[in-house]
Amino acid sequence: MRRDYHRWYSPHLNRDMELLVFGHGGERMLVFPTRCGRFFDYENWGLVDCWRQRIEAGEVQLWCVDSVDAESVYCAWAKPEQRIHRHLAYERYFFDEVIPFSKVDNSDQRLSAHGCSLGAWHAMNVACRHPERFTRILAFSGRFDLTRTIAHYRDLFDGHYDQDIYFNMPSHYVPGLTAEYLLNPLRNLAITMTSGELDPLVDNNRDYSASLHRQGVYHRLHVWRDDAHRPKWWRKMIQEYA
Repeated sequence: MRRDYHRWYSPHLNRDMELLVFGHGGERMLVFPTRCGRFFDYENWGLVDCWRQRIEAGEVQLWCVDSVDAESVYCAWAKPEQRIHRHLAYERYFFDEVIPFSKVDNSDQRLSAHGCSLGAWHAMNVACRHPERFTRILAFSGRFDLTRTIAHYRDLFDGHYDQDIYFNMPSHYVPGLTAEYLLNPLRNLAITMTSGELDPLVDNNRDYSASLHRQGVYHRLHVWRDDAHRPKWWRKMIQEYA
């Protein structure tokens, strides 16, 4: 299995960024780390191995990007508006830097988004904000509203709310879409969501799923036993839904 490491200075983030690429062809999949995680976690947790057969067959190529959560949504010392602006710079990083680079490496037109835990929010948010760019979403153990305190998951913007925050919370902006030209690309996405029946975030998943249904966006939400919010569960989910 081909494994490539890349590092370059990002002009959008004003810092070096690293990533790992697994595979040589097929569907290009952006893989976002968990909360404040790193680009190598997905491999270290044995999740890449779950894709090995498909990677070696040239069916999928994983692009495991690094995180800036500690500088954005989890940067407690920054003002809330600064947190979301840093996140938007991160979005520009992978649209203007990572994705163009992936196209040079792999000409397959399919692009998907995948992540676990907070990475699921990243994946769901970027693909729902730009559905014309993506073909599918795999969101495991996700949270799609970062403005609410849910159990030990706090409001990441400390009560602050503005347009940038609204348009980065799938639980907020997706139910508010009315124009067909915005909804139709969403309806073309293949969306798979998972949560655990004991995960504090399961109700957020159910509520978001209901909003997708109301918008006519076909998707699947699979609720697993236990909290299912650990790598051992995510390995099983990949085997089921990849």
